[in-house]
Amino acid sequence: MSALTGKQRRHLRGLGHSLEPVLQVGKGGVTAAVIAATEEALLTHELIKVRRGGECPADREEVGAALATATGAEVVQTLGHTLLLYRVHPDLPRLQVP
Repeated sequence: MSALTGKQRRHLRGLGHSLEPVLQVGKGGVTAAVIAATEEALLTHELIKVRRGGECPADREEVGAALATATGAEVVQTLGHTLLLYRVHPDLPRLQVP
């Protein structure tokens, strides 16, 4: 997947504004179970919010980079303890990104 343009990021941030976090990274950090849950959520929704818990040993940039690398997703935004991840569905893309 190629890098997102600024216009695409703005569009996805707008879509993600009303979303609730679908998973949380806790004190165990980015584990295999968290990566598997992220994979499943990206297949289902394409655009997801991930919350980094306060007890997580990694900072938000590390969590975002680890999840993006492991799942092939793009980090659209990091705001506070919340990450917005996007990965187009391989067979049936639902979101229309400009």
